[in-house]
Amino acid sequence: MPSPSASSPSSSSSRLLSLLSLLQARPEWPGQLLAERLGVSPRTVRRDIGRLRDLGYPVAATKGPAGGYRLGAGTRLPPLLFDDEQAVALAVALRTAATSGAGVEEAAARALHTVRQVLPARLRHRVDALDVTAVPHPHPQADPNVLLTLSAAVRARELLRFDYAPATPDSPPRRAEPHHLVTWGGRWYLVAWDLEREAWRTFRADRITPRTPTGPRFAPRALPGGDVAAFVCDRFRGPGAWPCRGEATLDLPAQAVAPYAQDGMVEPLGPDRCRLHLSSWSWPALAAAFARFDAPLHAPSPTELRTAFTTLAARLTAAAS
Repeated sequence: MPSPSASSPSSSSSRLLSLLSLLQARPEWPGQLLAERLGVSPRTVRRDIGRLRDLGYPVAATKGPAGGYRLGAGTRLPPLLFDDEQAVALAVALRTAATSGAGVEEAAARALHTVRQVLPARLRHRVDALDVTAVPHPHPQADPNVLLTLSAAVRARELLRFDYAPATPDSPPRRAEPHHLVTWGGRWYLVAWDLEREAWRTFRADRITPRTPTGPRFAPRALPGGDVAAFVCDRFRGPGAWPCRGEATLDLPAQAVAPYAQDGMVEPLGPDRCRLHLSSWSWPALAAAFARFDAPLHAPSPTELRTAFTTLAARLTAAAS
């Protein structure tokens, strides 16, 4: 049974926020498991689900012996709810948007002002205390609308037609099969198969002007070596520049990681997750490079990198004791 304090307005609001966070974390939740995670009865979960629906969140109930809930796609944007860590993470990402190379500095500043206005006082003080000066890269900024267009074409596997600067007014559009949208050294690049030149190319996003509509869908080709990080590293630094290369998934948005990836490469996997590719002179040094992002890591590869994480963890534990 829930404790008496669970019925207070502050406890109910906090529980509602926790419920929403859980529903966003996985496609479907059994009702009993939600109740256990929240420390309440299944009846309270049903009541809280009704409150979320009243706020505009489309929560669907699934039938079956266990029963469950899933958060669907809504037709309108309901009120946004953030826990403390999410609110601070959002503020950090918005403050450092100038270093992303995506040309969203002004929009990020407006968004930060909007978010700050609705934060409770205790969080507003924490955000204000984060005095960060984001120094943008001296490179040309990519148009965020172009980045969205390129990313959509990569996901849909649709042929791209675009003008690529510098070009003469009578130059025909370039035609390419887009495969990856990546960041490198403060710039955004499109890795694609150039149909006219019949070769793999990296195109700077700030020089691309897409033409509409996009072309037909295509069957993806195999990237040389099968590793987009190694491919891009070889293009910019030459093969074999660093002996140790690895990758891992970070629970951080690509825009927050890219400014600090240095000569690494970042692939966006969603609004709050990305795949980071890094290189270094040794496996322990590479493990330390991943650890400096201070975020949960998943699926590190290759095996040498996983072993280096174990070695580094033992070394740091010994140092701390």
